[in-house]
Amino acid sequence: MIETPKPVRTRIAPSPTGEPHIGNMYVALLNWALARQTGGQFLVRIEDTDRTRFVDGAERMFLDALAWLGLDHDEGPDVGGPVGPYRQSERLAIYEGEVARLLSTGHAYRCFCTAERLAEVRKQRQKAGGETGYDRLCRGLAPEDVQKKLAAGEKATVRLAVPLEGETRFEDGVRGPITVRNETIDDQVLLKSDGYPTYHLASVVDDHAMRITHVVRAEEWIISTPKHILLYGALGWNPPQFFHLPLIRNPDRSKLSKRKNPTNVLWYREQGYLAEAVTNFLGMLGHSMPDGREVFSRDEFLAQFSLARVGTTGPVFDMEKFEWLNGEWIRRLPLEKVAARLKAEGFVPKAMLEKFAGPGAPGFLAIVRLMQERLKKLSEFADATAFFAERLPYDPAELVPAKKDKPTRTPAETLSALERLRSALAAAPASAAGEADGPAWEAKALEELVRVLAEELGWKPADLFMSLRVAVTCRKVSTPLFETMEILGREESLVRLDEAIENFGALRLNNEVTE
Repeated sequence: MIETPKPVRTRIAPSPTGEPHIGNMYVALLNWALARQTGGQFLVRIEDTDRTRFVDGAERMFLDALAWLGLDHDEGPDVGGPVGPYRQSERLAIYEGEVARLLSTGHAYRCFCTAERLAEVRKQRQKAGGETGYDRLCRGLAPEDVQKKLAAGEKATVRLAVPLEGETRFEDGVRGPITVRNETIDDQVLLKSDGYPTYHLASVVDDHAMRITHVVRAEEWIISTPKHILLYGALGWNPPQFFHLPLIRNPDRSKLSKRKNPTNVLWYREQGYLAEAVTNFLGMLGHSMPDGREVFSRDEFLAQFSLARVGTTGPVFDMEKFEWLNGEWIRRLPLEKVAARLKAEGFVPKAMLEKFAGPGAPGFLAIVRLMQERLKKLSEFADATAFFAERLPYDPAELVPAKKDKPTRTPAETLSALERLRSALAAAPASAAGEADGPAWEAKALEELVRVLAEELGWKPADLFMSLRVAVTCRKVSTPLFETMEILGREESLVRLDEAIENFGALRLNNEVTE
């Protein structure tokens, strides 16, 4: 096991080629935790040398995603630092200097092969069943031939001169010792013909210059690590410690992709997932807490984090479990914070804000209290509570109680029950401080009133509750009926009952609801 000195310097190095990927946030979380746990530094470096895939605004989205998750960084393109610049496109002169040094020592060479030739070589070698890498044609060019080609304006890349014999070995902090025969390592391109470095050169040069002690990254880079070890040696530098994390997988074990699961971190914010739930979920992927618990805060994760508990099996991204976890976090938050986040993230309909969420309108908190136990995502709030602010359209036929789509009462019985309900509820005072001879307009008293009426009518309480629910909420499924009526108030509840009776009666007269 690799020892972890204190403090350490870690980094996350995204390419600004699109939306911030959930997999990058998983890697960022572990790098952040390792740095914070050891009193070290966590850096952000933007690897923007692939100009063909550059997406304007991608860097800002990535930094916003980090900030949303609370993964603060000590150095980066937005906060600066002593070893900047932190965008690779601003460090080209540094790479050119190191390439010149590699060329002068014979550890690198210029390659003039065209893309067409390289494709043909790859094709022929593949047919022959051998290695598909470069055939090293330009490695044997004499210095004077190289100069002639350059003078003639021929474009060239610069390749690493990998030793043709021996082995390259490194210790992976997750997987243990890894040894690769040098003859299987390709002479990797270090500098492209447009003057921009490849990932291999830039990441090695920058990790050294930025004093990165621990490179914690995805397992897809294992195959490149021997090249990096050789490059460190060619430049006369000591390599950092390497830790390769297992890739996050879809439930079918394929690599996580947006075709099967949403991968944009900011999509989860837009859908009403909490940052606490996202970091909690990411902390469960490939890492286990000592006591086996599944719900934990970022600080609790930080206190228990250890790279020794990172497994080698690709963790499965389970959306169903993610939603369960998000619901757990919604219930963990104080009521006032849930309400504040619903407003801040735009999940409260304008009509509700005007009616319930203004100054001196405690009804909004009461609505949030009813929903807090039921929400899996904040985005569910608007649709689930829309009936509070406005009367929604519904099919009056739904007023007739039914079981498995078969009516349990006739339309005439239902209309009569609604009329009796209206009279009984009209006698109830508006609040507990109302008339002394009637039940208060509070959930418990309202429920008792309707149960008594159901017994008088010979109805099952559940059937009468359903008819009343549709009349008052315009839905067959809603927040708890009597708590809802308490929030709506006496006047609004009675108006809705009046409309239900009127609409239902009109349908009966028009024979649209038959006996």
